[in-house]
Amino acid sequence: MWTRAEFEAQLRAKEARYHSHHPFHVAMHSGRLKEEQIRGWVLNRFYYQVNIPLKDAALLSNCPDREVRREWIVRILDHDGSGASIPADEAADAGGIEAWLRLGEAVGLERDAVTSLKHVLPGVRFAVDAYVQFARSRPWQETVTASLTELFAPGIHQTRLKTWPEHYPWIERQGYSYFQKRLAQARRDVAFALDFTLDHYRTQAEQERALAIVDFKLDVLWCMLDAMAIQYGIGEHRFFPREQP
Repeated sequence: MWTRAEFEAQLRAKEARYHSHHPFHVAMHSGRLKEEQIRGWVLNRFYYQVNIPLKDAALLSNCPDREVRREWIVRILDHDGSGASIPADEAADAGGIEAWLRLGEAVGLERDAVTSLKHVLPGVRFAVDAYVQFARSRPWQETVTASLTELFAPGIHQTRLKTWPEHYPWIERQGYSYFQKRLAQARRDVAFALDFTLDHYRTQAEQERALAIVDFKLDVLWCMLDAMAIQYGIGEHRFFPREQP
């Protein structure tokens, strides 16, 4: 088996396949997306956001380890917020889903257009549903490992915070709160998941299985952007001109 350091290096090397390198994101961060393309991304990515707590709840339902559940349940609160009894605008932390809805408003979308999910592309829905089904059907330890794409998430959030104000001044600044929150949350979450993965997979075959799991999650994220690129195009290039939501 690889040493702990070698195994970690193999996991971190997966950054080369992270969706930050997808042409859609490259165009986004270089300021080449149109308003309708940004809105299309926000609409579709919301389907991923609302399914993250379902994925995490699936892990909890499969996990008999109380200490892991105590660690993992924070992720659900991060996205769902602090409680339905507290109005979203008054909650100490309204949660990531609420923050994403505010991002939608900041790019000019009505809340109902986002929450209805009627504009979610089939390819995006298929990829996200596959991830949730993975969490429901596979051992909980594998779902922990699938979350390791968060190793690379702070970088992409930081890039958005750096490039969007310059390239897309029409986006209202309050919409950036999701990216700002996830900078710290993703680092906290991945610290646990990485330590767990490095300790749990104890043979060469198991370590290779862990890498395959991360590849699966990377494919989910990449396929989502493939679907959006086909629907909305990239910059001036449109593959199939269609009516935009």
